[in-house]
Amino acid sequence: MLSRRNIRIKILHLLYVKRMKPDLEYSGLKKLYDSWVDKSFELYLFNVWQLLRVAAYSRKDQSNRRSKHLPSDEDLSFTSKIFDNPLIQSIEQSEAFQREIKKRSIHAKTNADIIKMLYTDFAKTDDYKKYLEAEISPESHIDVLLKLYKHCYSGETFEEYNEDLYDTWIHDKSLIIGAMKKTIKGLPVLPDFYSDFIPGKETVEDFGDDLLYKVCHLEGELFSYIEPALKNWEADRVAIIDMILLKLALAEMLYFETIPTKVTLNEYVDISKLYSTPKSKDFINGILDRLMKKLQKDGKIQKSGRGLID
Repeated sequence: MLSRRNIRIKILHLLYVKRMKPDLEYSGLKKLYDSWVDKSFELYLFNVWQLLRVAAYSRKDQSNRRSKHLPSDEDLSFTSKIFDNPLIQSIEQSEAFQREIKKRSIHAKTNADIIKMLYTDFAKTDDYKKYLEAEISPESHIDVLLKLYKHCYSGETFEEYNEDLYDTWIHDKSLIIGAMKKTIKGLPVLPDFYSDFIPGKETVEDFGDDLLYKVCHLEGELFSYIEPALKNWEADRVAIIDMILLKLALAEMLYFETIPTKVTLNEYVDISKLYSTPKSKDFINGILDRLMKKLQKDGKIQKSGRGLID
Protein backbone atom coordinates (compact mmCIF):
# COMPACT_ATOMS: atom_id res chain seq x y z
CA MET A 1 0.00 0.00 0.00
CA LEU A 2 2.80 2.42 0.84
CA SER A 3 4.66 3.94 -2.08
CA ARG A 4 8.30 4.99 -2.07
CA ARG A 5 7.15 8.61 -1.77
CA ASN A 6 5.23 7.76 1.40
CA ILE A 7 8.36 6.14 2.78
CA ARG A 8 10.54 9.11 1.82
CA ILE A 9 8.17 11.45 3.66
CA LYS A 10 8.12 9.26 6.77
CA ILE A 11 11.92 9.15 6.85
CA LEU A 12 12.09 12.91 6.30
CA HIS A 13 9.99 13.43 9.42
CA LEU A 14 11.96 10.83 11.37
CA LEU A 15 15.21 12.62 10.60
CA TYR A 16 13.62 15.90 11.66
CA VAL A 17 12.69 14.24 14.96
CA LYS A 18 16.29 13.08 15.24
CA ARG A 19 17.48 16.64 14.60
CA MET A 20 15.27 17.91 17.43
CA LYS A 21 16.30 15.03 19.73
CA PRO A 22 20.04 14.46 19.17
CA ASP A 23 20.18 11.81 21.91
CA LEU A 24 17.72 9.59 20.02
CA GLU A 25 19.71 6.56 18.89
CA TYR A 26 19.25 4.74 15.59
CA SER A 27 17.49 1.83 17.28
CA GLY A 28 14.87 4.22 18.64
CA LEU A 29 14.48 5.84 15.24
CA LYS A 30 14.07 2.45 13.57
CA LYS A 31 11.44 1.46 16.12
CA LEU A 32 9.55 4.69 15.43
CA TYR A 33 9.76 4.04 11.67
CA ASP A 34 8.27 0.56 12.07
CA SER A 35 5.51 2.01 14.24
CA TRP A 36 4.62 4.68 11.67
CA VAL A 37 4.50 2.12 8.87
CA ASP A 38 2.17 -0.08 10.89
CA LYS A 39 0.01 2.92 11.79
CA SER A 40 -0.52 3.64 8.11
CA PHE A 41 -1.94 0.15 7.65
CA GLU A 42 -4.03 0.44 10.81
CA LEU A 43 -5.36 3.76 9.55
CA TYR A 44 -6.69 1.95 6.48
CA LEU A 45 -8.38 -0.66 8.70
CA PHE A 46 -9.83 2.13 10.83
CA ASN A 47 -11.32 3.83 7.78
CA VAL A 48 -12.91 0.57 6.60
CA TRP A 49 -14.33 0.05 10.08
CA GLN A 50 -15.76 3.57 10.25
CA LEU A 51 -17.41 3.22 6.85
CA LEU A 52 -19.07 0.03 8.08
CA ARG A 53 -20.28 1.69 11.26
CA VAL A 54 -21.71 4.71 9.45
CA ALA A 55 -23.54 2.43 7.01
CA ALA A 56 -24.70 0.25 9.92
CA TYR A 57 -26.37 3.25 11.51
CA SER A 58 -29.04 2.87 8.81
CA ARG A 59 -30.45 0.04 10.93
CA LYS A 60 -30.96 2.49 13.78
CA ASP A 61 -32.51 4.90 11.32
CA GLN A 62 -34.90 2.22 10.14
CA SER A 63 -35.87 1.33 13.69
CA ASN A 64 -36.44 4.98 14.62
CA ARG A 65 -38.59 5.61 11.57
CA ARG A 66 -40.83 2.62 12.17
CA SER A 67 -41.24 3.27 15.87
CA LYS A 68 -42.78 6.70 15.28
CA HIS A 69 -46.29 7.22 16.56
CA LEU A 70 -47.44 8.12 13.06
CA PRO A 71 -44.80 6.90 10.57
CA SER A 72 -45.11 8.25 7.05
CA ASP A 73 -45.16 6.10 3.94
CA GLU A 74 -41.54 7.10 3.42
CA ASP A 75 -40.69 5.93 6.93
CA LEU A 76 -42.42 2.60 6.41
CA SER A 77 -40.77 1.98 3.05
CA PHE A 78 -37.28 2.86 4.29
CA THR A 79 -34.79 -0.01 4.50
CA SER A 80 -31.22 -0.21 5.71
CA LYS A 81 -30.07 -1.55 2.36
CA ILE A 82 -26.90 0.55 2.41
CA PHE A 83 -25.69 -1.85 5.09
CA ASP A 84 -27.89 -4.91 4.63
CA ASN A 85 -26.61 -5.88 1.22
CA PRO A 86 -24.26 -8.72 0.26
CA LEU A 87 -21.48 -6.40 -0.87
CA ILE A 88 -20.74 -4.52 2.32
CA GLN A 89 -21.73 -7.55 4.38
CA SER A 90 -18.78 -9.39 2.81
CA ILE A 91 -16.60 -7.11 4.96
CA GLU A 92 -18.82 -7.10 8.04
CA GLN A 93 -18.98 -10.91 8.06
CA SER A 94 -15.27 -11.45 7.46
CA GLU A 95 -14.04 -13.21 10.60
CA ALA A 96 -10.44 -12.46 9.65
CA PHE A 97 -11.17 -8.74 9.39
CA GLN A 98 -13.09 -8.72 12.66
CA ARG A 99 -10.19 -10.47 14.41
CA GLU A 100 -7.81 -7.82 13.09
CA ILE A 101 -10.10 -5.06 14.33
CA LYS A 102 -10.34 -6.67 17.77
CA LYS A 103 -6.61 -7.39 18.00
CA ARG A 104 -5.82 -3.73 17.37
CA SER A 105 -8.71 -2.49 19.56
CA ILE A 106 -9.99 -0.42 16.65
CA HIS A 107 -13.58 -1.05 17.70
CA ALA A 108 -12.82 0.76 20.96
CA LYS A 109 -11.95 3.91 19.04
CA THR A 110 -15.44 4.22 17.58
CA ASN A 111 -17.18 7.44 18.57
CA ALA A 112 -20.94 6.83 18.48
CA ASP A 113 -21.77 10.53 18.30
CA ILE A 114 -19.51 11.06 15.29
CA ILE A 115 -20.90 7.98 13.55
CA LYS A 116 -24.43 9.27 14.06
CA MET A 117 -23.46 12.73 12.81
CA LEU A 118 -21.78 11.40 9.67
CA TYR A 119 -24.76 9.21 8.81
CA THR A 120 -27.35 11.87 9.59
CA ASP A 121 -25.58 14.44 7.43
CA PHE A 122 -25.28 12.03 4.53
CA ALA A 123 -28.93 10.98 4.90
CA LYS A 124 -29.92 14.55 3.98
CA THR A 125 -28.13 14.46 0.63
CA ASP A 126 -29.79 13.96 -2.73
CA ASP A 127 -27.33 11.13 -3.43
CA TYR A 128 -28.69 9.07 -0.56
CA LYS A 129 -32.31 9.90 -1.29
CA LYS A 130 -31.91 8.84 -4.93
CA TYR A 131 -30.22 5.62 -3.83
CA LEU A 132 -33.13 4.75 -1.54
CA GLU A 133 -35.53 5.13 -4.45
CA ALA A 134 -33.38 3.27 -6.98
CA GLU A 135 -33.56 -0.38 -7.94
CA ILE A 136 -31.27 -2.62 -5.92
CA SER A 137 -28.12 -3.54 -7.84
CA PRO A 138 -24.43 -4.11 -7.08
CA GLU A 139 -23.63 -0.94 -9.02
CA SER A 140 -26.01 1.19 -6.93
CA HIS A 141 -24.54 -0.12 -3.67
CA ILE A 142 -20.96 0.56 -4.76
CA ASP A 143 -21.84 4.00 -6.07
CA VAL A 144 -23.54 5.11 -2.85
CA LEU A 145 -20.74 3.70 -0.66
CA LEU A 146 -18.19 5.67 -2.67
CA LYS A 147 -20.30 8.78 -2.20
CA LEU A 148 -20.73 8.07 1.50
CA TYR A 149 -17.00 7.72 2.02
CA LYS A 150 -16.30 10.89 0.02
CA HIS A 151 -18.89 12.72 2.12
CA CYS A 152 -17.05 11.55 5.24
CA TYR A 153 -13.47 12.42 4.28
CA SER A 154 -14.48 15.75 2.76
CA GLY A 155 -15.78 17.05 6.09
CA GLU A 156 -13.92 18.55 9.03
CA THR A 157 -15.45 16.12 11.54
CA PHE A 158 -13.99 13.02 9.90
CA GLU A 159 -10.72 14.84 9.19
CA GLU A 160 -10.25 15.79 12.84
CA TYR A 161 -11.42 12.36 13.99
CA ASN A 162 -8.70 10.61 11.99
CA GLU A 163 -6.03 13.16 12.84
CA ASP A 164 -6.72 12.99 16.58
CA LEU A 165 -6.31 9.21 16.61
CA TYR A 166 -3.56 8.82 14.01
CA ASP A 167 -0.81 11.38 13.59
CA THR A 168 0.03 9.79 10.22
CA TRP A 169 -3.34 10.83 8.71
CA ILE A 170 -2.12 14.20 7.45
CA HIS A 171 0.62 12.48 5.41
CA ASP A 172 -1.29 9.32 4.48
CA LYS A 173 -4.70 10.79 3.63
CA SER A 174 -4.46 10.50 -0.16
CA LEU A 175 -3.01 7.00 0.18
CA ILE A 176 -5.85 5.85 2.45
CA ILE A 177 -8.51 7.39 0.22
CA GLY A 178 -7.08 5.56 -2.77
CA ALA A 179 -7.01 2.25 -0.89
CA MET A 180 -10.58 2.76 0.32
CA LYS A 181 -11.85 3.48 -3.18
CA LYS A 182 -10.15 0.33 -4.44
CA THR A 183 -11.73 -1.70 -1.64
CA ILE A 184 -15.23 -0.35 -2.26
CA LYS A 185 -14.98 -0.85 -6.02
CA GLY A 186 -13.83 -4.43 -5.37
CA LEU A 187 -16.91 -5.40 -3.33
CA PRO A 188 -17.78 -8.10 -2.49
CA VAL A 189 -14.37 -8.91 -1.03
CA LEU A 190 -12.57 -12.06 0.04
CA PRO A 191 -12.30 -12.69 3.81
CA ASP A 192 -8.65 -11.58 3.94
CA PHE A 193 -9.09 -8.64 1.53
CA TYR A 194 -7.16 -6.29 3.83
CA SER A 195 -3.95 -8.30 3.37
CA ASP A 196 -3.61 -6.73 -0.08
CA PHE A 197 -2.91 -3.44 1.66
CA ILE A 198 -0.25 -4.61 4.10
CA PRO A 199 2.87 -2.51 3.34
CA GLY A 200 5.18 -4.50 1.06
CA LYS A 201 8.62 -5.74 2.06
CA GLU A 202 10.30 -4.29 -1.04
CA THR A 203 9.13 -0.76 -0.25
CA VAL A 204 9.27 -0.80 3.54
CA GLU A 205 12.38 -2.89 4.14
CA ASP A 206 14.49 -3.11 0.98
CA PHE A 207 14.04 0.59 0.29
CA GLY A 208 12.91 2.29 3.52
CA ASP A 209 15.04 0.43 6.06
CA ASP A 210 18.11 0.77 3.88
CA LEU A 211 17.56 4.48 3.21
CA LEU A 212 17.09 5.26 6.89
CA TYR A 213 20.17 3.24 7.84
CA LYS A 214 22.42 4.83 5.24
CA VAL A 215 21.42 8.43 5.96
CA CYS A 216 21.90 7.87 9.70
CA HIS A 217 25.20 6.00 9.49
CA LEU A 218 26.79 7.79 6.53
CA GLU A 219 25.70 11.31 7.43
CA GLY A 220 29.25 12.64 7.57
CA GLU A 221 30.12 11.24 4.15
CA LEU A 222 26.94 12.67 2.64
CA PHE A 223 27.62 16.09 4.14
CA SER A 224 31.16 16.06 2.72
CA TYR A 225 29.64 15.92 -0.77
CA ILE A 226 26.92 18.46 -0.07
CA GLU A 227 28.96 21.23 1.59
CA PRO A 228 31.15 22.09 -1.45
CA ALA A 229 28.05 22.14 -3.67
CA LEU A 230 26.46 24.85 -1.52
CA LYS A 231 28.99 27.40 -2.84
CA ASN A 232 27.70 30.79 -1.61
CA TRP A 233 25.61 29.20 1.16
CA GLU A 234 26.90 28.48 4.64
CA ALA A 235 25.79 25.00 5.72
CA ASP A 236 24.33 26.28 9.00
CA ARG A 237 22.12 28.71 7.05
CA VAL A 238 20.42 25.93 5.12
CA ALA A 239 16.94 25.13 6.45
CA ILE A 240 16.85 21.92 8.49
CA ILE A 241 14.27 20.29 6.21
CA ASP A 242 16.25 21.24 3.10
CA MET A 243 19.45 19.73 4.46
CA ILE A 244 17.63 16.51 5.31
CA LEU A 245 16.13 16.39 1.82
CA LEU A 246 19.57 16.86 0.27
CA LYS A 247 21.03 14.02 2.33
CA LEU A 248 18.16 11.68 1.47
CA ALA A 249 18.39 12.46 -2.23
CA LEU A 250 22.16 12.08 -2.27
CA ALA A 251 21.93 8.73 -0.47
CA GLU A 252 19.55 7.50 -3.17
CA MET A 253 21.84 8.71 -5.95
CA LEU A 254 24.89 7.04 -4.46
CA TYR A 255 23.58 3.82 -2.92
CA PHE A 256 20.38 2.81 -4.74
CA GLU A 257 21.52 1.69 -8.13
CA THR A 258 18.09 0.81 -9.54
CA ILE A 259 16.55 4.26 -8.90
CA PRO A 260 17.28 6.71 -11.74
CA THR A 261 18.94 9.92 -10.61
CA LYS A 262 16.35 12.07 -12.39
CA VAL A 263 13.58 10.23 -10.54
CA THR A 264 15.32 10.91 -7.23
CA LEU A 265 15.83 14.59 -8.07
CA ASN A 266 12.22 15.12 -9.14
CA GLU A 267 10.84 13.28 -6.10
CA TYR A 268 12.68 15.39 -3.55
CA VAL A 269 11.94 18.64 -5.37
CA ASP A 270 8.25 17.70 -5.25
CA ILE A 271 8.46 16.79 -1.56
CA SER A 272 10.14 20.13 -0.81
CA LYS A 273 7.09 21.90 -2.26
CA LEU A 274 4.93 20.20 0.36
CA TYR A 275 7.14 20.35 3.43
CA SER A 276 9.59 23.22 3.10
CA THR A 277 9.66 26.92 2.20
CA PRO A 278 8.36 28.41 -1.10
CA LYS A 279 11.95 28.97 -2.28
CA SER A 280 13.16 25.51 -1.32
CA LYS A 281 12.19 23.75 -4.53
CA ASP A 282 14.55 25.92 -6.59
CA PHE A 283 17.30 25.59 -4.00
CA ILE A 284 16.94 21.80 -3.77
CA ASN A 285 16.74 21.45 -7.54
CA GLY A 286 19.86 23.56 -8.09
CA ILE A 287 22.02 21.80 -5.48
CA LEU A 288 20.95 18.31 -6.51
CA ASP A 289 21.49 19.03 -10.18
CA ARG A 290 24.98 20.33 -9.40
CA LEU A 291 25.74 17.30 -7.22
CA MET A 292 24.39 14.85 -9.79
CA LYS A 293 26.55 16.22 -12.61
CA LYS A 294 29.69 16.33 -10.42
CA LEU A 295 29.23 12.80 -9.10
CA GLN A 296 28.47 11.42 -12.54
CA LYS A 297 31.61 13.05 -13.91
CA ASP A 298 33.67 11.58 -11.06
CA GLY A 299 32.15 8.13 -11.59
CA LYS A 300 30.62 8.07 -8.12
CA ILE A 301 27.12 7.26 -9.32
CA GLN A 302 26.65 3.76 -10.66
CA LYS A 303 23.21 2.77 -11.96
CA SER A 304 22.02 -0.49 -13.48
CA GLY A 305 18.97 -2.08 -15.05
CA ARG A 306 15.90 0.12 -14.99
CA GLY A 307 17.88 2.65 -12.98
CA LEU A 308 20.14 3.92 -15.75
CA ILE A 309 21.40 7.41 -15.03
CA ASP A 310 19.50 8.95 -17.86
